[in-house]
Amino acid sequence: MRIEEEIKLDYADVLFRPKRSTLSSRKDVELKRTYKFKYSNHQWTGTPIIAANMDGVGELGMAKILSKFEIMTCLTKQHDLKAIRRSSAVKEIFPHITLSTGTSDKDYKRLNEILKEFSFFEFICIDIANGYSDHFSKFVRSVREKYPTKTIIAGNVVTADMTQELVMSGADIVKVGIGPGSVCTTRIQTGVGYPQLSAVIECADAAHGLGAHIIADGGCTCPGDVAKAFGGGADFVMLGGMFAGHEEGGGKKVKKNGSHFIEFYGSSSDTALDKHYGGLSDYRSSEGKKVQLKYRGKIKDTVLNILGGVRSSCTYVGAPSLKQLSKCTTFIRVNQQFNDTFK
Repeated sequence: MRIEEEIKLDYADVLFRPKRSTLSSRKDVELKRTYKFKYSNHQWTGTPIIAANMDGVGELGMAKILSKFEIMTCLTKQHDLKAIRRSSAVKEIFPHITLSTGTSDKDYKRLNEILKEFSFFEFICIDIANGYSDHFSKFVRSVREKYPTKTIIAGNVVTADMTQELVMSGADIVKVGIGPGSVCTTRIQTGVGYPQLSAVIECADAAHGLGAHIIADGGCTCPGDVAKAFGGGADFVMLGGMFAGHEEGGGKKVKKNGSHFIEFYGSSSDTALDKHYGGLSDYRSSEGKKVQLKYRGKIKDTVLNILGGVRSSCTYVGAPSLKQLSKCTTFIRVNQQFNDTFK
């Protein structure tokens, strides 16, 4: 047993230090990025925010709207060939869609069926809760061998060594985050995790050194957190809770005390396991929870609020573009980020 005593940080533990800026307006900030990926050699341009592959978020209805902002949507693993066939918009929005898969034979078969008919999809997200197993690295390697021209996302991990392992196994992009999500209970149930900002900083450094990229997945509660993730070196930021509760997600509405709510739950929650896998197996426990979010209407206003916040962050630190934000970032440690007298 050993203890690491170096301080690790979450988004709430820091604030940006403002700096002199030549920018005259938030509208002058360029949020689009262009990336070329290590193995696929695919070039992608857009706003590097991704809707998480969670029920009520990673849906085709969301993808249709978010693609107008050039934001990507990571579809849930439950999107099979029939579901994709039913969407009339797939061929128009596919550059901003990522297919998700687990590592089971069933998941892999479903992925192959989709790509056989819809070969134009460019992104594959290999997604499991614990990316530290040898089996996972081998699976990433096998998918890379079968699909050499696809851009592969793999995760989740939170340390530099495993980020490097996944990149060397064939991942173009590594997904970073264990336990920070709003409906994730992994840290409570298992005692495992890593403060998200430090994970992003350390994993970004490891990935960038090998010519790869990372996604900061989880832990963002407000536009300022999204900006902090980019400031810490994230190439993409994945959002679940911040994109949940909207009309386009198609979640179940519940009326209570005269207001409408939408159910939102973690991918490893009892609700998700009952819905998609026939319940919780005897050998495991739930690592997610279900909540009811007040219905938030159309996703457009939320997107504009997030993008506006990130633009403003850039102006405060003198970054003319999102690409420059991490180079202009100095974080200061704080005990409190904001005045919460009126909640």
